[in-house]
Formats: sequence, C-alpha cells, structure tokens
Amino acid sequence: ICARKMTVFLPAPFVSDAVAVGAGAMCGALCRHQIGKVAAEQIAKDPKRLSSLTGWHTAGINVLGSFLLGGIFASPIIAPADKMPTASSLSSSSSSIVPPRPSSFGLSPRSKLLLGVGFCGSFTTFSTFSVDVVNMIGKGDMTKALVYVMSNNVGGFAAAAAGMTA
Repeated sequence: ICARKMTVFLPAPFVSDAVAVGAGAMCGALCRHQIGKVAAEQIAKDPKRLSSLTGWHTAGINVLGSFLLGGIFASPIIAPADKMPTASSLSSSSSSIVPPRPSSFGLSPRSKLLLGVGFCGSFTTFSTFSVDVVNMIGKGDMTKALVYVMSNNVGGFAAAAAGMTA
C-alpha cells in the first residue's frame, strides 16, 4: 500500500484567524458554562427564595455580552506592529494629506475576531434564550416570559449602545 502525503495549503492569515476565533470561542463558552453553574448552585442553596431567578443568568450574560461586543465593535482598528508607519515614513511623506498616526488604543483585526466573533459569539446565545422563553411559556409564566424577552432585548440594545460609546 502506497500512501501519498497529502498537503493542504491554507494561507497563514486564515489559520491565524481560525485559531483566534477558536480560542476566543473556547474561553467564551467556558465563561458562560461557569456562570450558569454558579447560578444553578446558588439557586439550589436556597430554592425557596431564589427559584424565580432560574434562567435569568442567560439574560445577564446576553446583556453583558452585548456591552462587550458593542465596545469591541466601536474600538478603533490598530495595525499590527509590522504594519505601523514609522517616524521616517510619516515625515518623508510628500503628500499634503497627513497619514494616520498609530493609535495608542484599539484592537487589531485579529483581536476583534478573537473577542467579538470568538468570545462574544460563544458567550452569548440566542438559542438558550429562546429555550428559556419557551420553557417559561410552557409553564404558564407568560408575564415572566414577556418581562424576560423585554429585558434581554432592551437590555441588550442599551448595553450594546453603551459599549459602543464607552
């Protein structure tokens, strides 16, 4: 049996972007899991007093994630260190248009992928929110379901806007 070595060519930026998204997603999912676990443990300690809070950690996660994603989206994009203009290139420009100066605050495109697509994408979830709402409706908790939907949506929109202006 002759086995030929199969070479798959993936451009380096693609691989780096995929690793960034994957690493961010792993961290976001683990954070989400831990928050859910802690919430469930706290409710189990005092179910009589806290059982009405079941599922609300999802709303909190979605609002926090909206804030984070808003901030990530609004952050200026900074060039990687090897793409930054040098002092000599800035001063030798013969153009009357001043080239942009490197920002001291911002995120690289890959950092935005890691934090926005990866972390926030797995930290927040519409599917869990949807299941929570369906379960509330199934239990006849229409008022709770309506308040939950409104708090997720209004809270998420407000948090995203706050994150974009922070």
